[in-house]
Amino acid sequence: MNTQYRKSLPGSDLDFFDTRQAVDDIQPGAYDKLPYTSRILAEQLVRRCEPSMLSDSLKQLIERKRDLDFPWYPARVVCHDILGQTALVDLAGLRDAIAEKGGDPAKVNPVVPTQLIVDHSLAVEHAGFESDAFEKNRAIEDRRNDDRFHFINWTKTAFENVDVIPPGNGIMHQINLEKMSPVVQVRDRVAFPDTCVGTDSHTPMVDALGVISVGVGGLEAESVMLGRASMMRLPDIVGVELTGKLQPGITGTDMVLAITEFLRKERVVGAYLEFYGEGADSLTVGDRATISNMTPEYGATAAMFYIDDQTIDYLKLTGRDDDQVALVEQYAKHTGLWSDALKTAEYERVLKFDLSKVTRTLAGPSNPHAHLPTSELAQRGIAGQWEEEEGKMPDGAVIIAAITSCTNTSNPRNMIAAGLIARNANKLGLTRKPWVKSSLAPGSKTVKMYLEEASLLPELESLGFGVVAFACTTCNGMSGALDPKIQQEVIDRDLYATAVLSGNRNFDGRIHPYAKQAFLASPPLVVAYAIAGTIRFDIEKDALGHDQDGNPITLKDIWPSDEEIDAIVKQSVKPEQFRETYIPMFDVTRKAQAMVNPLYEWRPMSTYIRRPPYWEGGLAKERTLKGMRPLAVLPDNITTDHLSPSNAILPSSAAGEYLAKMGLPEEDFNSYATHRGDHLTAQRATFANPKLFNEMVQDEKGEVKQGSLARIEPEGKVTRMWEAIETYMDRKQPLIIVAGADYGQGSSRDWAAKGVRLAGVEAIVAEGFERIHRTNLIGMGVLPLEFQQGTTRKTLGIDGTETYDVIGEFKPRATLTLVINRKNGEREDVPVICRLDTQEEVSIYEAGGVLQRFAQDFLEAEAEKETA
Repeated sequence: MNTQYRKSLPGSDLDFFDTRQAVDDIQPGAYDKLPYTSRILAEQLVRRCEPSMLSDSLKQLIERKRDLDFPWYPARVVCHDILGQTALVDLAGLRDAIAEKGGDPAKVNPVVPTQLIVDHSLAVEHAGFESDAFEKNRAIEDRRNDDRFHFINWTKTAFENVDVIPPGNGIMHQINLEKMSPVVQVRDRVAFPDTCVGTDSHTPMVDALGVISVGVGGLEAESVMLGRASMMRLPDIVGVELTGKLQPGITGTDMVLAITEFLRKERVVGAYLEFYGEGADSLTVGDRATISNMTPEYGATAAMFYIDDQTIDYLKLTGRDDDQVALVEQYAKHTGLWSDALKTAEYERVLKFDLSKVTRTLAGPSNPHAHLPTSELAQRGIAGQWEEEEGKMPDGAVIIAAITSCTNTSNPRNMIAAGLIARNANKLGLTRKPWVKSSLAPGSKTVKMYLEEASLLPELESLGFGVVAFACTTCNGMSGALDPKIQQEVIDRDLYATAVLSGNRNFDGRIHPYAKQAFLASPPLVVAYAIAGTIRFDIEKDALGHDQDGNPITLKDIWPSDEEIDAIVKQSVKPEQFRETYIPMFDVTRKAQAMVNPLYEWRPMSTYIRRPPYWEGGLAKERTLKGMRPLAVLPDNITTDHLSPSNAILPSSAAGEYLAKMGLPEEDFNSYATHRGDHLTAQRATFANPKLFNEMVQDEKGEVKQGSLARIEPEGKVTRMWEAIETYMDRKQPLIIVAGADYGQGSSRDWAAKGVRLAGVEAIVAEGFERIHRTNLIGMGVLPLEFQQGTTRKTLGIDGTETYDVIGEFKPRATLTLVINRKNGEREDVPVICRLDTQEEVSIYEAGGVLQRFAQDFLEAEAEKETA
């Protein structure tokens, strides 16, 4: 700690670290030129960095050098139950390994405060038009997840520094925004900016409050939990100036879908974005949070907004303590983090986006950055009038319409607009089409409270949008079963069935196995499409129905005015609702509890929680990087949904067959995501997406077949992917994956890395990697390699019959040699970039992964204490 910069914070009895002074001591006047992100990073260096490293680390920020690492110490870790539970399963397994080597397992605890929110386990088995859907879905959730919840309850008392929010309370990101982030932390009477990492790619939602909050893989989160600094290099910090204001009738969802397309085209992958300008000033935190939530969809790492009056208004609205609100304003203004002080910030790159040009928008199909103005549906061949046959669904039927996801349910304007459009539709006699499975799953209990206050919840319920959960549902692939008759009709008629949801993800195969494609839309548009019943419909022009006089009713007839939306938000959204929700939820002062066994008693027949195998079998043997055979040769844009899907487990899948052998009834198979604490189930999800294209598997015409397929070499036998993995595991055959650009984009999903490692994959060579997935691969001891510019699997003529070796010394971003041994005996040496980007990553990789690295360090430290 650099005590020379510790000073009293004016207007309080707290101290702070004077980052301005520390920076200006190195280069006078430099602090005022730093972007917001750099000021936050500089503060934690001044407060936490070793004094001997401080000057050099600050110079990196001032001079914008990106060739060296500096430490980042996030203030807290936020987890949802899937990756959070999996991380804690790993720590429980680590305790076992430590105990077996003579160490004290009780000493293995998170060092950084860790908050786990159980929000990713509920499937919408009962839709919003059913009575008591919430209670029924929660009962199913508890029954299906008994093993998981048993383990999570053990962690509450077994681990220090872990708090758990039980199921049925909301989504981690919305709770983080509305309650958990204090914006300014206080510890040991020192005030400092809140920062966090979270085990979900949408963790940056809290960036809207001016809090650096980034999504990481569970493996990286484990490293932070255990007290290791997250080593980073100065990111590209891009200024995004928002100009103009949204036109009447345009929602925050329309805005963010347009911005997502814009930023994708501007190639901001990995960057920290800072939004400012008159347009940003006019946006509420609800709208800002919608932008920040979609950070992974445009490929950035963070999407920051400055602290300003809108921030303070939001903290008051959400019921934060008056003293805390005053501290945020005082601290931000005194330390140069208030918006006015950022007018002198300098950016190497600035983008401009005009909010006034945003139109009503969808995104899709298949990608959240595929911007689709509703006015263009007809030109793109998606819209068109249809003749409804008696009792039959039309082609293009919307089989799922879900108001879901923290992305949009955190924004009161969006939710009030949905309620008003439902009210107006009910007045005119419009109804939901009978084949539409509709649902409302807010990310917070406060949403239900203010919808009730505004008398709009009954209006939504009348159209089938009753509350089915306070959880992450449809957007996460947890849309539940369809009515069997509707599902059978989709199958028998091979219908182009679709989903419309107010979420942030719509990758193929994610939302539901029988929804061929999915579209993202604002909550009021979701209601409109439930009435239309089909995506082959011009939502701007076509008739949603007819009034009692036979006149057509179109969208403009039921769309509420901005003035009415704003008035009802002002009347109905109140601080006491947030206090009533969150004060009891977070009154979790630890009571004296009996000591529990520091080692978990694993249940041998569990398909949810199993001791991890990281010190056993194939993972215990040395990686040779020689004689590797391709498990798959893959195209561009492979997502973590392709690598390890999260949706419902079908009985015909490898995981489904395994669960049936374990005695689970099909109705309780649950999702792939919920089984990630059991490697025997989870590894069977590897490449299990039916939308996968493995270029090693082609038909007689030479076209790539779609499906979870592989080709076993050297025989050339085509099988289901899992059978190929089992075969190679039996042979102890080291494997490699060859891929195109943007490998691993999408949700931060540990099993996308764990699954391939357990299969025997030692290296992945691709044209580029998504940031979180690359770190997850390293955390599992898989080597990421990147082709040099201009080299691809196609230029090399790779067909999967080859074997591969890797030669060279592992140094950050060193050039290594990929040796391709052709089937005909020829050899080709290809230079590739080692994507171990920091010395810390080299250290983790060489140990075999993040847990192995910790175990080695822990046991060495314990041995040193004994000999001291």
